[in-house]
Amino acid sequence: MIKLKIDNADYEVQEGLTILDIARSAGIKIPTLCFNEKLPHFSSCMVCMVKDQKKGNFLPSCSALAQDGMDIDCSSDELKSLRQKAIELLLSEHRAECEAPCKVVCPGGYNIPRMNRLLSAKNFEDAFQLSVSQIKSSGLMCPDCPGYCENACRRKKIDNPVSIRNMQIFVSQQIKMGNSVTGQHYIEKSAKRFASHIGKIEPDELQEWLKECKDVVKRVREISDLTSAAMESESCMHCDCRAVDNCRLRDIADEFSIKDPRGKLVNSPIQKKININTGLIFENAKCIKCGLCVRLCEDSTDEPALCFINRGFVSIISEPLTEDFNDILKTKSKEVVDICPTGALSNLK
Repeated sequence: MIKLKIDNADYEVQEGLTILDIARSAGIKIPTLCFNEKLPHFSSCMVCMVKDQKKGNFLPSCSALAQDGMDIDCSSDELKSLRQKAIELLLSEHRAECEAPCKVVCPGGYNIPRMNRLLSAKNFEDAFQLSVSQIKSSGLMCPDCPGYCENACRRKKIDNPVSIRNMQIFVSQQIKMGNSVTGQHYIEKSAKRFASHIGKIEPDELQEWLKECKDVVKRVREISDLTSAAMESESCMHCDCRAVDNCRLRDIADEFSIKDPRGKLVNSPIQKKININTGLIFENAKCIKCGLCVRLCEDSTDEPALCFINRGFVSIISEPLTEDFNDILKTKSKEVVDICPTGALSNLK
């Protein structure tokens, strides 16, 4: 057994425990991003920093083992400031958007990306339910709106904006006509949250979002039936983040009241890789290089997995140089998506 202090409280614990282990057992909250209790510890994000009061050193609590006689500070203002700077550094090269431009400018805050996905999947029942959950007592705002969503739609820079306004109106009309609404109840988060922004987008980067659209999409301006609604929704470029409500980086940014840095470091261009065999999507510009997906599969010998390539500041996570992205993670796609702390890894569905 060893004895140490954490935030001026005495603890006697077994050897071999990390500072994070002891702090969490004591109810002391320490934020983490690159840590997962099922994987070997490997410090990269430095969001979990603590201070060894006796030596004056700052330590990553997720990997630093507790030692006899330590006096650890976990909660001072100095630490909170350093953790905030660590998060800001991660965000400085996080070229991603938490919310799609169409949703950001919508006066009603309607979840346009989710509606488009439901319609394109012909999941009309849930599309109706989503519409019901978003329309307040004052009714749908779209008929009197000039179409801010379509003006912000990135598809506009390529050909024509998605007919968002008409799709929303059509779905609302179907409900008034008595279409059944028995699907899942959607609860939209109304509180204002941290929002990451991409910054300047190059023309070739803009084309990356088209990868989720069909090669030939018949455009429909006037939405007259469910078929035309589903058809037009397929032209949505899906430039939102699938992890919008399940992103640890966003949650921690909220916790620390951090604003998104204005200037973004272009370490990784906007690129969307899609595995046609598994539906796995990888967007490097959203990756914080925590390495969780790499460590999860490092013992796998049955199939190629994600790995680090290059060195230093330009190191990135990628498929092995000798493999095609379509051939990796044939059985572990869901696991890497679940473990990713951002929206860098996601599934088409």
